[in-house]
Order: sequence, then structure tokens, then C-alpha cells
Amino acid sequence: MKPSKTLYWIVTIIFSALMLMDGFAGFAMTEDGKAAMQQLGYPNYIMYLVGAGKVLGAIALLQTRYKTIKEWAYAGFTINFISAAVSWAIVGAPIAYSVFPLILLVVMFFTYYVWKKYERRSSNNIPALAL
Repeated sequence: MKPSKTLYWIVTIIFSALMLMDGFAGFAMTEDGKAAMQQLGYPNYIMYLVGAGKVLGAIALLQTRYKTIKEWAYAGFTINFISAAVSWAIVGAPIAYSVFPLILLVVMFFTYYVWKKYERRSSNNIPALAL
């Protein structure tokens, strides 16, 4: 049980750190971000919305109390990464622009899988209450 938990936290912390950095870059309205939004045809204020979602999602993944909030964060990141990949494909950007969000999606699914595996093992080891 311990290797699953350790692996989960290592990958989740790295993933969450990347999402926090990207979220704060959205708040900072970086020039690279603005250029990407322009290329995609999105207004710049979307950077605030997506940035806030990434920061809140990263915090949700790192907390251990509310499982439903964590599930919603995983769902939000899934929508974000798929939308990014499709958006880059639609505007005809180089394939690497669409592949990178999909790689992040795979990493995120890995953290989700390991988390669920750990949760399943943890719930099976809880002794039944004697009535």
C-alpha cells in the first residue's frame, strides 16, 4: 500500500506544481500566453478564467478531505486538456501543440488511477464495525 501512496503523491505534487505555475502565468497575462490566445482566437480574459481553474484544481488535488472536489478537479483538467488539444488542432498549429496537452492528460489520468487504486486498498483494510 505504501508504494502506491508515495507514487501518487510524487506525481500529484509535480503535476499540481505545473498547474499552479500555469495558472499564475494566466493571472500574470504573460506575452506568450497572450500570443497563444490570439492565435487560437480567444479573448485574453480567458487566461484569468483558465488560470483560476488551474490554481483551484491544483489545490483540490492536493487536499485530502473532500473526495468529490478532487473528482471535479480531475474532470475540469480533463475538459481543459482535451479542449486545448482540439483548439490547437482546429487552428492548424504544429502537431506538438496538440500533443502536449494530451501528454498532460495521460499524466493526470495516471495520478487519478493511482489515487483510486490507493483509495480502494485503503477502504478494503478498514475493519468492519461490530454491531
